[in-house]
Amino acid sequence: MQTRKLGRTGPAVSSMGLGCMGMSEFYGPSDQDEAVATLHRALDLGITLFDTADVYGYGRNEQLLAPVLHEHRDRIFLATKFGIVRTGDPHSRGVSGKPEYVRACCDASLKRLGVDTIDLYYQHRVDPATPIEETVGAMADLVRAGKIRHIGLSEAGPDTLYRAAAVHPIAALQTEYSLWSREPENGILRTCRELGIAFVAYSPLGRGFLTGHIRNLSELANDDFRRTTPRFQGDNLQTNLDLVDCVDALARDKGCTPGQLALAWVLAQGEDIIPIPGTRRLKHLEENAAALDIEITQSDFDLLNDIFAPGATSGDRYPAVGMKLVGL
Repeated sequence: MQTRKLGRTGPAVSSMGLGCMGMSEFYGPSDQDEAVATLHRALDLGITLFDTADVYGYGRNEQLLAPVLHEHRDRIFLATKFGIVRTGDPHSRGVSGKPEYVRACCDASLKRLGVDTIDLYYQHRVDPATPIEETVGAMADLVRAGKIRHIGLSEAGPDTLYRAAAVHPIAALQTEYSLWSREPENGILRTCRELGIAFVAYSPLGRGFLTGHIRNLSELANDDFRRTTPRFQGDNLQTNLDLVDCVDALARDKGCTPGQLALAWVLAQGEDIIPIPGTRRLKHLEENAAALDIEITQSDFDLLNDIFAPGATSGDRYPAVGMKLVGL
């Protein structure tokens, strides 16, 4: 497994991480035994960056990781998050970056995970009601207390990154980035590079869409949150399917899967970019890891950039309420 540095002065982690969210929620029912087997197989493949959050499964995802962490703590670079507040309504989301909330969430995550220290602690979404300086100040206190090692933000805009970095070094920004979510190219990546912040790309497979396996909503479980996402609905879906068909054709010519080609494109955007494709199945994990061996040529770049030119993807990546929480 190749490695990449987490920021300008941070530690080395695997070039590809593992997003664990779907093992507990959001993508329909999961097999917990296979999820645990997938975690162990990720370690066998050299994947060291495991990504979770307190909000995934109302804490169940962190609890799922706990036994594996107990057995292999020295091999895992653990990232978790706080900041999204859920009340029980699956369609309702609040946000808090209040210092007392930061401290309480960290202690709760440490307990669920069964660890003494979190390697990378993200604010999951920026709280517009709390100055970022206060939130990052509280996170810096956690660093000094030895409860976390590195500070990260998720879906934060350039101005927030500058203000946050003035309080404490920010190791990573986690934001959606893929062939069909290229918004970070409009300033976010430049800001991260200026500040020496690693860019962790979540949903690098477009929530599974870029694999070519999703053709209509009927294939998704009734409680799959993608059913509420504009990109998967109506005319948007057909427009986006036409784009994926083009990727599929190029992938066949290269002898790989469309998902592997999509991941290879993200990996090739820079050594400071670390994709964390999520999966709960062994076969998908192994397919994703094999993307590290796919070579992207300049002609591949040009063709993919032409297919997924700005504005080509149809529909927002979240419903309206979710879009209000990105880029703050």
